[in-house]
Formats: sequence, structure tokens, C-alpha cells
Amino acid sequence: MAESQALGSRIRRLRREAGLSQTDLAGATLSPSYISLLEAGKRTPSPEVLEQIAARLGCAPGHLLELLTTERQDTLQTDLRYAEISLRNGDPKTALNTFAAVRDEAAAAGKEAVRLSAEYGVAQALEHDGRLEEAADRYQALLDHAGYGQTLVPRLAVAVALCRCYREMGDLAHAIDLATATLEEARGLQLTPTVLGVELLATLVGLHCERGDLHRAAALARTAIEEAEGISDRKALGAAYWNAGVVAHRNGASADALLLLERALAIYSEGDDARALSRLRNAYASVLMQTRDGDLAEAKAQLTRSAESLAEHGSTVDMAYCETALARACLLESDAGQAERHARRALELLGGGHRLETARTLLVLAGAQLQLGDAAAAEAGCERAALLLEASEADRQAASAWNDLGDLLERAGHTDRALDAYRQSLRCLGQRSSLLPATDRAAATGASGAPAASAEPAAHRRATRS
Repeated sequence: MAESQALGSRIRRLRREAGLSQTDLAGATLSPSYISLLEAGKRTPSPEVLEQIAARLGCAPGHLLELLTTERQDTLQTDLRYAEISLRNGDPKTALNTFAAVRDEAAAAGKEAVRLSAEYGVAQALEHDGRLEEAADRYQALLDHAGYGQTLVPRLAVAVALCRCYREMGDLAHAIDLATATLEEARGLQLTPTVLGVELLATLVGLHCERGDLHRAAALARTAIEEAEGISDRKALGAAYWNAGVVAHRNGASADALLLLERALAIYSEGDDARALSRLRNAYASVLMQTRDGDLAEAKAQLTRSAESLAEHGSTVDMAYCETALARACLLESDAGQAERHARRALELLGGGHRLETARTLLVLAGAQLQLGDAAAAEAGCERAALLLEASEADRQAASAWNDLGDLLERAGHTDRALDAYRQSLRCLGQRSSLLPATDRAAATGASGAPAASAEPAAHRRATRS
């Protein structure tokens, strides 16, 4: 970000010295608004655009490009740095194209270190663009080459990123196994605590929290804070506070959760990671609006700031989380129409590969649809959300979704289907009758554990699962 601002400042100075307006510098191929954003450090020009600007300013492109990095060993390193800046500035597509070009050229030139760095960048750009399955495949391949310490592709960083992808895709079990195994490996080599080690531990806290193992999550959160306090890195401590706050909220300790998240906000506000700060604001606002005496106005203000920042620096998934939180805030204000619009925008951003957040957004959308009088759509959304959460092994969240569906069905007078939903909720929590033989329980819930068929037409039941 600092490099982009330095580049923008130099372009502004040279433009003024040349007596050109932003319209003059834009010419026929660019726009004045783009030049304005470029001079503000909010855009990173492609090499082709930089050549055009340099020609109009009457200077060599290198006079501008040299500001993008202090180490100009060769063109590949320059392009690699350019791609990294593009990614930080919220332009994953430009970053992906540049990283891929550097990777291919480095492979042809036999520069393995540069190739691995570029391949890591490709994976990051794919993740940032919401293409999680492709990103996970790249990260998984990189684990074979990643090492510990000051390597170009640090193993712990790759593991954190891969766990993040698995989590968003709903594969919590795989993510937990990977994080646990990597941490044990690092500790066996006496390489912890480190900043990346704390980050991976904090990631594991979040994974256990998602799966509903709050006791384990709380224990790991305490360990993460202890380890973070033992190293001289504020960001590691901020990450530990962040995840500990989420766990405290899930455990019902909202006051503790807000305190921990406020500590994390104070730490992240000191740095320059605009994307992480915005994501943390999302988490803080979500907790704030769900507390008994929550300040809904402050929560919405935090979300609005987050949305503005994520529009420039965030991924599609980041923006979807923010849209879902805004939808939830609108629901609390009884503005069902606006809540529905935010929820549908979130689903559009998520696409088809994000089980967990899609399920949570569907539940918020169902609440909006219920307020708007569309009970059938709300029922279908709750059931779909519950099935997605079950598929992700997020059993506590699935139980809550099934319970919500039961409430909707009971209110609509569908007593038999409501009973099925309540049974599903109990099943997700591990509850089984101790008074009925197993065969009777199977008949009540179906051999596979799914609700027994009701008198409702099968076609309608299939439709609610689509």
C-alpha cells in the first residue's frame, strides 16, 4: 500500500510539473477518475498503462516502476512485487494474471525460488477471488515444497491458508486434522511459539468453534493468548484475542467477547492490514448486535465502514460476510425488504462453494422472507441451511437451524413435519432416546437418520431440499 501511494504521489507531482490536468493525463485510453484513484494510491497500473502514463509525462516507465520495490534484481522480481501489491489493493484478477506469468517464465528460466513464490501468489489470488477449490488444490501442492523458518513458502502460512479454504468450503474435519497435525509437527521440531504458529493455533480455535466443540475451542484460545503474549508481535496477540472473543460469544459470555474483540480492534488499528481490520469489524458488529443491550446503531456504523474498506481491499467472501451481517442488522430493525436485498447480494457473492456462510445467509434470508409473509420460502431456506450445516459437520449450528425450521412449521400448522425437524435438531446434538429400541427409533427418523416421510406430497419435500 505504501508503494502504491508513493507511486501515486510521484505521478501527481510529474503531472503538475508538466502542466497537465487529470483529463490530459488520462487521454483517450484511460479515465480521469482512474487517474484520481491512481494518484491516491488506490490503484496499481498494469505495465501497459504505466508505459502510457510515462509517455504522456515524458519520462521512462522505470522512473515510475522503481517505486514499487526497493530491490530490482530482475524483471521477474519486479513483476512479482507488482502482483503482490495488486492483491493487497483488492485486484485479485490482475494479481492472478501477473503471478501466473511470472511462474511460467520463472519455470522456463529454471528459477525455482521465484516459481514457488509466484505459485503461492497464484493460490492467494484464487482464494481472494472466491475460487476456493482451485486455491485449495494449489495450496495442497505447495505443502510438498513448503518448509519452516524464513523460506519463500513457509509451511505454517500455507497450512493456515489451506485450513481457511477448507473451512469456507465446509470441510471442517479435514481442516482440523490438517491444523492439528501441522501444529504437532512444528512443536515436535521446537519451532513454536512463533507468529505463524499462533496464527495457526487461532485458526484451529475458529475451526473447533464452527464445529461446536466450544470446550476445546476455549482451551485452545487460552493457549493462543499465552503464546502470543510470549512473543513480540502485536498482530499475533490481536489474532488470539479475535478468536477468543468469538468463542466467548458462542459460549454466551457476550461481555467478555466484546472486551476481547475491542482489544483485537485496538491492535489491528495500529497496523496497515485494512482487510483484516474490516473483517474484525464484521465480527465485532455481529457480536454487538446480538447482545441483550446491544448498540445496533454502532454495529451498523462498524459494518458500513467495513463495507467501504472491503470494496477496495476485500475478497468476495469478505464482502459476503459483511452483507450477511448487514442483513441481520436490518432484520433486527424490522426492515425485511432491505434485509432480503443484503442477503441475496451475499448469496450472489458466495456462489456455490461456501457451505458454512451460505447456510448462515440462508437462515437470515429465511427470517426476512418470514417477515415478508413468504413462509414456504422461509421453510425451504431453513431446511437447506440445516442440510448444508450437517454436511459441514457443524452440528450445533445445524441443530439450531432444524429448531428454527420446527418453529416455522409448527407456526404454520404442519405439526408432523415440525416434529420431524425437532427430532433432527436433537439428533444433531447427539440426543437419542434411552426408552425406545433402536428399531423403533429408526422407524421414527428413517434408517439413515433423516426425517421419516410425512403425509405431505414427495414432490414438495424434494423441492424444499433443492
